[in-house]
Amino acid sequence: MRLAAIIAGLVCAGSVQAEVIVAADYVAPTTRYAHAILGDDIEHAGLRVTLSSGAERTAVWSELVVFEDTEPRVVDLDGDGSPEVITVESHELVGARLSVWGLDDNDSLVSRAVTDFIGRPFRWLSVAGAADMDGDGMVEIAYVDRPHLAKTLIVYRFVPLDTGGARLERVATAPDLTNHRIGERDIGGGMRVCGDDVAVITADATWSRVIATRLQAGVLTSTDVGPHTGRGSLDAALRC
Repeated sequence: MRLAAIIAGLVCAGSVQAEVIVAADYVAPTTRYAHAILGDDIEHAGLRVTLSSGAERTAVWSELVVFEDTEPRVVDLDGDGSPEVITVESHELVGARLSVWGLDDNDSLVSRAVTDFIGRPFRWLSVAGAADMDGDGMVEIAYVDRPHLAKTLIVYRFVPLDTGGARLERVATAPDLTNHRIGERDIGGGMRVCGDDVAVITADATWSRVIATRLQAGVLTSTDVGPHTGRGSLDAALRC
């Protein structure tokens, strides 16, 4: 019994000390993807994460693909206490896709799940945020597909697999919404979480109204919050 208790204690201690991602940033600036949608022609070839021990892990694309994004987002998507990292990757031939990175059993930084690329070069998507939007215990990621062209809000659910992998399951879409203008270095609005009330805050397609969009029973429903008068109106709509 004493040996069993010692072994159990070691197992528990090991699980407490397991490495997790605590921060992430983009590294290895490059000009090889000349889109400049975020205000300049510099994107990043690498993603770097910092672990709870202070150690770092880095993944770098050598060609064709860059991280085209304002910042990586550290979110625990599967509820296991070990966060993932949400990024936007762009391929010089087929445009952008949503991508999720995480740690494998060896604490290496690996790609966990991706969407399809949009399909054309210099076509981008802007992440709005991630949360359990419909209260089912699973986390959804929302982004605007081509915020300057298609202006379509798309929601994907992060689904862990028994094999240890994951997939991104498309849940719902809503038209005529946007959160970014060409040349801006940030993304407007975001995910508002007020207890059980979760909504994606964006502008409408004409940038005249602030819109709150909720996911209910697999359907996105949008509500007009008020006039859009700049970043301040989007920031106000994010407050509970």
